[in-house]
Amino acid sequence: MNKLFLAKNLPSYFKATLIASILSVSASSAQADETCTSPYAPKITGQEDFVYIWTLGVEGLGDEQDKLVTADVNPKSPNYGKVINSVSVGGRNEAHHSDFTDDRKFLWAGGLDTNKIFVFDVYSDPAKPKLTKVITDFVSKSGGVVGPHSLYALPGRMLITGLSNNKDHGGRTALVEYNNAGEYIATYWLPTDSNLQGAIKSGNYADGYNYDVRALPRHNLLLTSSFTGWSNYMMDFGKMLTDPEAMKRFGNTVVQWDLHSHQPKKVFDVPGAPLEIRCALADKHDYCFTSTALTSKIWLINTDSKGEWQAQAVADIGDPSKIPLPVDISISSDDKTLWVNTFMDGKTRAFDISDPLHPKQFFEQKIGAQVNMVSSSWDGKRLYYTSSLLANWDKKGADNEQFFKAYHWDGKQLTQQFAIDFTKEKLGRAHQMRFGAYALYDKKNKS
Repeated sequence: MNKLFLAKNLPSYFKATLIASILSVSASSAQADETCTSPYAPKITGQEDFVYIWTLGVEGLGDEQDKLVTADVNPKSPNYGKVINSVSVGGRNEAHHSDFTDDRKFLWAGGLDTNKIFVFDVYSDPAKPKLTKVITDFVSKSGGVVGPHSLYALPGRMLITGLSNNKDHGGRTALVEYNNAGEYIATYWLPTDSNLQGAIKSGNYADGYNYDVRALPRHNLLLTSSFTGWSNYMMDFGKMLTDPEAMKRFGNTVVQWDLHSHQPKKVFDVPGAPLEIRCALADKHDYCFTSTALTSKIWLINTDSKGEWQAQAVADIGDPSKIPLPVDISISSDDKTLWVNTFMDGKTRAFDISDPLHPKQFFEQKIGAQVNMVSSSWDGKRLYYTSSLLANWDKKGADNEQFFKAYHWDGKQLTQQFAIDFTKEKLGRAHQMRFGAYALYDKKNKS
């Protein structure tokens, strides 16, 4: 029975999900951006033209505002390696993560402190995004969710992970759903010991914490990870490390959800603050990875012999006793390599994940005094890095390097192509990246 036949005979939401999955696979050859992009969005498999960098404003630097910075990254462009556009959004909101709607015409970007969500038009002129909408009632509409973090495209919808709540500013929080027009739809609270929301608690924890979200549509699987609440992520990093009570306020769970109903099904123990989730892309690869910031481990989420989803630690990242603080991870499009950044030592590491049960590190390189995000091109030949973790967690003094760097990867070594000093350019703290390309919208390269 083929997918198109099934699509005609499924309920409406299932039908939309399956059709979007089919379209995302069969879209133009200008498909896909960084490999963690939602499976419902078209992707850039060729050369990306731009990288959009969601950037934190710094007091006393430039206009001091958060901004979306556009860098030209096409080697054929006369502006290659330069900032070609910047859109300030007003104030400092703790700019953090961003992502596209399922048609990739709009980029949603969140502020962890003010709870504002900024919507940029990247379709009309991909080289010059325009701020078209600001959602200011996220907390009230969601029923008290604070800290919009991951923004993840579903068909016609945007699923947003919260990091906190407005009652105690702790880690208990929810998933929040909007439509592409920016209208609130629903809130789905994370399961806790006192209210499992119908989920099964498989270990010791059901903390209700949240961080990232990723889907495997062919398995009706949605996964969320966990981090910490507003009272921690807005605290000075050094002060937090010496506060015993603060160090107790970190998530230890990954939650399995029903993708279509958004019903939580099972809570897994993943101690040590699991952050980014990255899922395999090949049809026969039924697994996802996450990494734990505090215990420095790679975890695998896969099915056991009974077809049940489980979570298990499969590798160490550096020397866990030194707490290198793994942050962003990126999976290659062939499911063979997992890139892992560690903030404290400023390094990027490559793991061979051909055998997902036994990842093996085969490469590492220092990118800077600190490093946070990593984004890989679809062909795996280009890697981009940014520096900032959180305004109050970034290093101090000379180690507070703020940059956007581009590298070429030949399978054995990284070669830097260019670097933009965000402090020197008075832009701020470079955080998260998303790719842009004229070809996505059948627009001619104007550069």
